[in-house]
Amino acid sequence: MSAGEALIANLGDRLAGLRGRITPDAGMDKITWFRAGGTADALFQPADEEDLAQFLEKLPEEVPLTVVGIGSNLLVRDGGIRGFVVRLSAKGFGEAEAVSDTRIRAGAATPDKRLAAAALDAGIGGFHFYHGIPGAVGGALRMNAGANGAETRERVVEVRALDRKGRVHTLTNAEMGYAYRHSAAPGDLIFTSAVFEGEAEDKDAIRAAMDAVQHHRETVQPIREKTGGSTFKNPEGSSAWKEIDKAGCRGLMIGGAQMSPMHCNFMINTGTATGHDLEALGETVRARVLEHSGIKLQWEIRRIGEFRTDQAIQEFLGRML
Repeated sequence: MSAGEALIANLGDRLAGLRGRITPDAGMDKITWFRAGGTADALFQPADEEDLAQFLEKLPEEVPLTVVGIGSNLLVRDGGIRGFVVRLSAKGFGEAEAVSDTRIRAGAATPDKRLAAAALDAGIGGFHFYHGIPGAVGGALRMNAGANGAETRERVVEVRALDRKGRVHTLTNAEMGYAYRHSAAPGDLIFTSAVFEGEAEDKDAIRAAMDAVQHHRETVQPIREKTGGSTFKNPEGSSAWKEIDKAGCRGLMIGGAQMSPMHCNFMINTGTATGHDLEALGETVRARVLEHSGIKLQWEIRRIGEFRTDQAIQEFLGRML
Protein backbone atom coordinates (compact mmCIF):
# COMPACT_ATOMS: atom_id res chain seq x y z
CA MET A 1 0.00 0.00 0.00
CA SER A 2 1.36 3.42 -0.93
CA ALA A 3 1.77 6.29 1.54
CA GLY A 4 -1.24 8.08 0.10
CA GLU A 5 -3.46 5.01 0.15
CA ALA A 6 -2.42 4.29 3.74
CA LEU A 7 -3.21 7.86 4.80
CA ILE A 8 -6.69 7.73 3.30
CA ALA A 9 -7.34 4.26 4.73
CA ASN A 10 -6.27 5.36 8.22
CA LEU A 11 -8.68 8.30 8.13
CA GLY A 12 -11.50 5.89 7.28
CA ASP A 13 -14.99 7.29 7.80
CA ARG A 14 -13.66 10.76 8.59
CA LEU A 15 -13.63 11.47 4.85
CA ALA A 16 -17.14 10.12 4.24
CA GLY A 17 -19.61 12.62 2.85
CA LEU A 18 -17.08 14.90 1.21
CA ARG A 19 -18.12 15.97 -2.29
CA GLY A 20 -14.70 17.00 -3.52
CA ARG A 21 -12.10 14.84 -5.21
CA ILE A 22 -9.45 12.95 -3.22
CA THR A 23 -6.41 11.66 -5.12
CA PRO A 24 -3.78 9.50 -3.41
CA ASP A 25 -0.13 9.85 -4.45
CA ALA A 26 -0.75 12.92 -6.60
CA GLY A 27 2.10 13.98 -8.88
CA MET A 28 2.81 17.64 -8.23
CA ASP A 29 4.69 17.91 -11.52
CA LYS A 30 1.28 17.90 -13.18
CA ILE A 31 0.25 20.96 -11.16
CA THR A 32 3.27 23.25 -11.04
CA TRP A 33 4.09 25.40 -14.04
CA PHE A 34 7.69 24.22 -13.73
CA ARG A 35 6.41 20.70 -14.50
CA ALA A 36 8.77 19.28 -11.87
CA GLY A 37 8.63 17.98 -8.32
CA GLY A 38 7.64 14.97 -6.24
CA THR A 39 4.40 13.37 -5.12
CA ALA A 40 1.90 14.52 -2.49
CA ASP A 41 0.60 11.77 -0.22
CA ALA A 42 -2.94 12.91 -1.01
CA LEU A 43 -4.59 15.77 -2.88
CA PHE A 44 -8.03 17.15 -1.97
CA GLN A 45 -9.95 19.42 -4.34
CA PRO A 46 -13.05 20.61 -2.47
CA ALA A 47 -16.33 21.16 -4.28
CA ASP A 48 -16.98 24.48 -2.56
CA GLU A 49 -16.36 26.36 0.70
CA GLU A 50 -18.82 24.24 2.67
CA ASP A 51 -17.08 21.07 1.49
CA LEU A 52 -13.69 22.52 2.42
CA ALA A 53 -14.94 23.48 5.88
CA GLN A 54 -16.21 19.94 6.44
CA PHE A 55 -12.87 18.49 5.37
CA LEU A 56 -10.92 20.78 7.68
CA GLU A 57 -13.21 20.04 10.60
CA LYS A 58 -12.64 16.29 10.13
CA LEU A 59 -8.91 16.30 9.40
CA PRO A 60 -6.85 15.41 12.50
CA GLU A 61 -4.40 18.09 13.65
CA GLU A 62 -1.47 15.70 13.33
CA VAL A 63 -1.98 15.26 9.57
CA PRO A 64 0.19 17.79 7.69
CA LEU A 65 -1.78 20.17 5.47
CA THR A 66 -0.40 22.22 2.57
CA VAL A 67 -2.41 24.62 0.42
CA VAL A 68 -1.46 25.33 -3.18
CA GLY A 69 -2.99 27.42 -5.93
CA ILE A 70 -2.66 26.97 -9.67
CA GLY A 71 1.06 26.25 -9.26
CA SER A 72 2.46 29.20 -11.16
CA ASN A 73 4.77 30.42 -8.41
CA LEU A 74 5.56 27.08 -6.82
CA LEU A 75 8.61 24.82 -6.63
CA VAL A 76 7.96 21.35 -5.21
CA ARG A 77 10.98 19.39 -4.03
CA ASP A 78 11.56 15.91 -5.41
CA GLY A 79 10.94 14.13 -2.10
CA GLY A 80 7.29 15.15 -2.27
CA ILE A 81 4.81 16.46 0.30
CA ARG A 82 3.63 14.60 3.35
CA GLY A 83 -0.02 14.58 4.38
CA PHE A 84 -2.75 16.34 2.41
CA VAL A 85 -2.40 19.03 -0.23
CA VAL A 86 -5.51 21.17 -0.71
CA ARG A 87 -6.05 22.78 -4.09
CA LEU A 88 -9.09 24.97 -4.70
CA SER A 89 -10.70 24.39 -8.08
CA ALA A 90 -12.10 26.93 -10.50
CA LYS A 91 -15.51 25.22 -10.39
CA GLY A 92 -16.12 26.02 -6.73
CA PHE A 93 -13.81 28.97 -6.15
CA GLY A 94 -13.23 30.54 -9.56
CA GLU A 95 -15.99 33.09 -10.04
CA ALA A 96 -15.47 36.85 -10.31
CA GLU A 97 -18.34 39.33 -10.44
CA ALA A 98 -18.99 43.00 -9.84
CA VAL A 99 -20.99 43.63 -6.67
CA SER A 100 -21.18 47.42 -7.08
CA ASP A 101 -20.03 50.13 -9.49
CA THR A 102 -16.50 49.91 -8.07
CA ARG A 103 -16.25 46.56 -6.27
CA ILE A 104 -15.61 42.98 -7.40
CA ARG A 105 -15.91 39.75 -5.46
CA ALA A 106 -13.62 36.94 -6.64
CA GLY A 107 -12.98 33.39 -5.50
CA ALA A 108 -9.49 32.37 -4.47
CA ALA A 109 -9.08 30.09 -7.50
CA THR A 110 -9.97 32.86 -9.95
CA PRO A 111 -7.03 33.42 -12.32
CA ASP A 112 -5.65 36.92 -11.98
CA LYS A 113 -6.30 37.48 -15.70
CA ARG A 114 -9.96 36.59 -15.12
CA LEU A 115 -10.17 39.18 -12.33
CA ALA A 116 -8.78 41.79 -14.73
CA ALA A 117 -11.29 40.74 -17.39
CA ALA A 118 -14.21 40.96 -14.94
CA ALA A 119 -13.13 44.47 -14.01
CA LEU A 120 -12.99 45.42 -17.68
CA ASP A 121 -16.49 44.04 -18.28
CA ALA A 122 -17.80 46.09 -15.35
CA GLY A 123 -15.93 49.27 -16.29
CA ILE A 124 -13.90 49.23 -13.08
CA GLY A 125 -10.35 50.56 -13.38
CA GLY A 126 -7.27 49.74 -11.35
CA PHE A 127 -7.10 46.02 -12.09
CA HIS A 128 -5.18 46.03 -15.38
CA PHE A 129 -1.95 44.89 -13.68
CA TYR A 130 -3.54 41.53 -12.86
CA HIS A 131 -3.66 40.86 -16.61
CA GLY A 132 0.09 40.28 -16.43
CA ILE A 133 0.28 38.10 -13.32
CA PRO A 134 0.25 34.34 -14.06
CA GLY A 135 -1.42 33.25 -10.84
CA ALA A 136 -4.73 33.15 -9.01
CA VAL A 137 -6.42 35.36 -6.44
CA GLY A 138 -5.50 33.19 -3.45
CA GLY A 139 -1.79 33.49 -4.16
CA ALA A 140 -2.13 37.20 -4.90
CA LEU A 141 -3.75 37.70 -1.51
CA ARG A 142 -1.11 35.67 0.31
CA MET A 143 1.95 37.31 -1.27
CA ASN A 144 0.60 40.77 -2.13
CA ALA A 145 1.21 40.07 -5.81
CA GLY A 146 1.95 43.04 -7.99
CA ALA A 147 3.20 44.17 -11.38
CA ASN A 148 3.63 47.32 -13.41
CA GLY A 149 3.87 49.51 -10.32
CA ALA A 150 0.67 48.28 -8.63
CA GLU A 151 0.03 45.79 -5.82
CA THR A 152 -2.82 43.70 -4.44
CA ARG A 153 -2.94 45.64 -1.17
CA GLU A 154 -4.12 48.71 -3.11
CA ARG A 155 -7.32 46.90 -4.12
CA VAL A 156 -8.27 44.56 -1.25
CA VAL A 157 -11.28 45.52 0.88
CA GLU A 158 -11.80 42.28 2.81
CA VAL A 159 -10.79 38.63 2.62
CA ARG A 160 -12.81 35.55 3.55
CA ALA A 161 -10.90 32.56 4.90
CA LEU A 162 -11.20 29.26 6.77
CA ASP A 163 -8.91 28.18 9.59
CA ARG A 164 -7.64 24.65 10.27
CA LYS A 165 -10.85 23.87 12.17
CA GLY A 166 -13.04 24.95 9.26
CA ARG A 167 -14.20 28.15 10.95
CA VAL A 168 -14.89 31.25 8.82
CA HIS A 169 -12.87 34.44 9.28
CA THR A 170 -13.19 37.82 7.58
CA LEU A 171 -10.08 39.98 7.45
CA THR A 172 -9.88 43.67 6.61
CA ASN A 173 -7.12 45.11 4.47
CA ALA A 174 -5.31 46.26 7.61
CA GLU A 175 -5.61 42.82 9.20
CA MET A 176 -3.90 41.27 6.17
CA GLY A 177 -0.69 43.06 7.23
CA TYR A 178 0.59 43.74 3.75
CA ALA A 179 4.20 44.54 2.86
CA TYR A 180 6.24 44.03 -0.29
CA ARG A 181 5.39 40.53 -1.60
CA HIS A 182 4.17 39.56 1.87
CA SER A 183 1.09 39.23 4.02
CA ALA A 184 1.16 38.83 7.79
CA ALA A 185 -2.18 36.97 7.82
CA PRO A 186 -1.92 33.69 9.80
CA GLY A 187 -0.32 30.99 7.70
CA ASP A 188 -2.95 28.38 8.55
CA LEU A 189 -5.77 30.40 6.99
CA ILE A 190 -7.06 29.21 3.63
CA PHE A 191 -8.37 32.16 1.63
CA THR A 192 -11.60 31.36 -0.20
CA SER A 193 -12.65 34.72 -1.65
CA ALA A 194 -12.10 38.46 -1.43
CA VAL A 195 -13.74 41.77 -2.23
CA PHE A 196 -11.68 44.27 -4.21
CA GLU A 197 -12.27 47.93 -4.99
CA GLY A 198 -11.25 50.06 -7.96
CA GLU A 199 -12.73 53.12 -9.59
CA ALA A 200 -15.12 53.74 -12.46
CA GLU A 201 -13.18 54.08 -15.70
CA ASP A 202 -13.79 54.10 -19.43
CA LYS A 203 -13.56 50.58 -20.85
CA ASP A 204 -11.38 51.66 -23.75
CA ALA A 205 -8.85 53.11 -21.31
CA ILE A 206 -8.89 49.91 -19.25
CA ARG A 207 -8.45 47.77 -22.35
CA ALA A 208 -5.53 49.92 -23.52
CA ALA A 209 -3.83 49.52 -20.14
CA MET A 210 -4.29 45.74 -20.27
CA ASP A 211 -2.91 45.63 -23.82
CA ALA A 212 0.16 47.54 -22.65
CA VAL A 213 0.70 45.02 -19.84
CA GLN A 214 0.41 42.11 -22.27
CA HIS A 215 2.79 43.72 -24.76
CA HIS A 216 5.36 44.27 -22.02
CA ARG A 217 5.14 40.62 -20.93
CA GLU A 218 5.49 39.29 -24.44
CA THR A 219 8.44 41.57 -25.12
CA VAL A 220 10.60 40.98 -22.04
CA GLN A 221 9.43 37.79 -20.31
CA PRO A 222 9.73 34.11 -21.33
CA ILE A 223 6.00 33.53 -20.97
CA ARG A 224 5.93 30.49 -23.26
CA GLU A 225 8.49 28.57 -21.20
CA LYS A 226 7.97 26.31 -18.17
CA THR A 227 8.62 29.00 -15.60
CA GLY A 228 7.49 30.17 -12.18
CA GLY A 229 7.64 33.87 -12.94
CA SER A 230 9.94 36.12 -10.94
CA THR A 231 12.34 33.94 -8.96
CA PHE A 232 13.56 36.52 -6.45
CA LYS A 233 12.11 39.62 -4.84
CA ASN A 234 13.62 42.94 -5.86
CA PRO A 235 16.16 44.07 -3.26
CA GLU A 236 15.77 47.57 -1.88
CA GLY A 237 17.14 50.14 -4.29
CA SER A 238 17.72 47.73 -7.15
CA SER A 239 16.15 45.05 -9.33
CA ALA A 240 16.80 41.34 -8.91
CA TRP A 241 17.47 40.85 -12.61
CA LYS A 242 20.11 43.58 -12.64
CA GLU A 243 22.00 41.99 -9.75
CA ILE A 244 21.73 38.54 -11.35
CA ASP A 245 22.99 39.90 -14.64
CA LYS A 246 25.92 41.73 -13.01
CA ALA A 247 26.90 38.50 -11.25
CA GLY A 248 27.15 36.76 -14.62
CA CYS A 249 24.17 34.46 -14.11
CA ARG A 250 22.12 35.25 -17.22
CA GLY A 251 21.61 31.93 -18.99
CA LEU A 252 23.27 29.96 -16.17
CA MET A 253 22.25 26.28 -16.16
CA ILE A 254 22.24 23.43 -13.66
CA GLY A 255 20.88 20.22 -15.11
CA GLY A 256 17.71 21.08 -16.99
CA ALA A 257 17.16 24.37 -15.13
CA GLN A 258 18.25 27.72 -16.55
CA MET A 259 18.08 31.40 -15.68
CA SER A 260 16.33 32.74 -18.75
CA PRO A 261 18.57 34.53 -21.25
CA MET A 262 15.54 36.71 -22.04
CA HIS A 263 14.81 37.79 -18.44
CA CYS A 264 17.39 36.50 -15.98
CA ASN A 265 15.12 36.71 -12.92
CA PHE A 266 12.95 34.05 -14.55
CA MET A 267 14.02 30.47 -13.94
CA ILE A 268 12.90 27.97 -16.58
CA ASN A 269 12.68 24.22 -17.01
CA THR A 270 14.28 23.56 -20.38
CA GLY A 271 12.65 20.14 -20.46
CA THR A 272 14.38 17.80 -18.02
CA ALA A 273 14.75 19.86 -14.84
CA THR A 274 14.04 18.27 -11.48
CA GLY A 275 12.98 20.15 -8.38
CA HIS A 276 16.58 19.79 -7.21
CA ASP A 277 17.95 21.33 -10.43
CA LEU A 278 15.71 24.35 -10.03
CA GLU A 279 16.40 24.97 -6.35
CA ALA A 280 20.12 24.34 -6.72
CA LEU A 281 20.24 26.84 -9.58
CA GLY A 282 18.43 29.43 -7.49
CA GLU A 283 20.75 28.94 -4.54
CA THR A 284 23.80 29.14 -6.81
CA VAL A 285 22.53 32.45 -8.18
CA ARG A 286 21.95 33.75 -4.65
CA ALA A 287 25.49 32.81 -3.65
CA ARG A 288 27.04 34.49 -6.70
CA VAL A 289 25.02 37.68 -6.26
CA LEU A 290 25.98 37.81 -2.57
CA GLU A 291 29.64 37.38 -3.47
CA HIS A 292 29.49 39.96 -6.27
CA SER A 293 27.41 42.74 -4.72
CA GLY A 294 26.82 41.82 -1.07
CA ILE A 295 23.09 41.57 -1.71
CA LYS A 296 21.23 38.55 -0.32
CA LEU A 297 18.40 37.87 -2.71
CA GLN A 298 15.16 36.57 -1.20
CA TRP A 299 13.12 33.89 -2.93
CA GLU A 300 9.79 35.04 -4.37
CA ILE A 301 8.95 31.54 -5.59
CA ARG A 302 7.44 29.41 -2.86
CA ARG A 303 9.40 26.20 -2.19
CA ILE A 304 7.66 23.32 -0.45
CA GLY A 305 8.10 19.60 0.19
CA GLU A 306 10.99 17.38 1.18
CA PHE A 307 14.38 16.83 -0.41
CA ARG A 308 15.16 13.49 -1.96
CA THR A 309 17.07 11.20 0.37
CA ASP A 310 20.18 11.50 -1.72
CA GLN A 311 23.23 12.30 0.41
CA ALA A 312 25.01 14.26 -2.29
CA ILE A 313 22.00 16.51 -2.79
CA GLN A 314 21.53 16.98 0.94
CA GLU A 315 25.15 17.97 1.37
CA PHE A 316 25.04 20.38 -1.54
CA LEU A 317 21.91 22.15 -0.32
CA GLY A 318 23.31 22.21 3.20
CA ARG A 319 26.24 24.23 1.94
CA MET A 320 24.06 26.59 -0.11
CA LEU A 321 21.18 27.35 2.29
